[in-house]
Amino acid sequence: MDIIPLMNRLKNMNKGVKYMLVASFTFAIMGAFAKLASAHMSSLEVVFFRNVFGVAIIAYAIYKKPLQSKGGKPFLLLFRGTMGFVALLAFFYNIAHIPLGDAMTWSKTSPIFTAIFAWAFLSEHLSKKAWFAIFIGFIGIVFITEPTNIGFTKYDALGLFSGIGAALAYTSIRELKKHYDTRAIVLSFMGVGTAGPIILFFASEFFYMPSLDFMLGEFVMPSGIVWFYVIAMGVLATISQLLMTKAYSETKAGIVGAVSYTNILFSIIVGVMLGDALPSLSVSTGIVLVVLAGILVARAK
Repeated sequence: MDIIPLMNRLKNMNKGVKYMLVASFTFAIMGAFAKLASAHMSSLEVVFFRNVFGVAIIAYAIYKKPLQSKGGKPFLLLFRGTMGFVALLAFFYNIAHIPLGDAMTWSKTSPIFTAIFAWAFLSEHLSKKAWFAIFIGFIGIVFITEPTNIGFTKYDALGLFSGIGAALAYTSIRELKKHYDTRAIVLSFMGVGTAGPIILFFASEFFYMPSLDFMLGEFVMPSGIVWFYVIAMGVLATISQLLMTKAYSETKAGIVGAVSYTNILFSIIVGVMLGDALPSLSVSTGIVLVVLAGILVARAK
């Protein structure tokens, strides 16, 4: 392949597409560091460190430029933060226990559920094409759960909730952005994601249920290389978030949303490098269908 035409195509690529490609790659690497950190601490603690760096950055940004919000929706703001936090707990628990690509795919079901919730709660119109895309997405979910194998597992349930919880959080943003500064909305998520684990650390000292291990755990002070894992995870998560925001500000949401699914491919590659097995034929089929559904939903809307 001639390298010069390739370089020219990269230079001429839409800025939003470039930002999202880099964001998808950095998010996959963030997932890798989360998986490495999970070998030394609970997924609850991983979520804590994922958010605490973001809180510091957003707090500094607010200090430099105070919030400009009319407010009026405190309970919806709390709902957004809580749904995002619980979805993140499920997501990082799956990162620790199943292949990275599979965990990322579950989280990428959120656009399918967002379309449904926006139709149900915000009266947004869904065309026949959008409903068809949603149907394809659910078929993909069935393939990912591999019903002919061992049936619906705890990881499937948490994966499904990681998509549903994120979708509820995203849907609430449609209303919140009319009342709050973007930084306030982000802070509601990261703030709950930092305070929530602290409360759950204390709760874990008094009772423990194996079925709730995704949201319970003992705080273990990181040491040595683990500090590098959690710092890298927090920094990369913030970078990917900023790049995603930049991507959506540069290009149509439908195009950027479609490109964001490259995150699954990057995650599969990174996961294999960490020792994950390649997805089975059933899971691979499901991944393709979920990606197709997400792209079709974006185009239909």
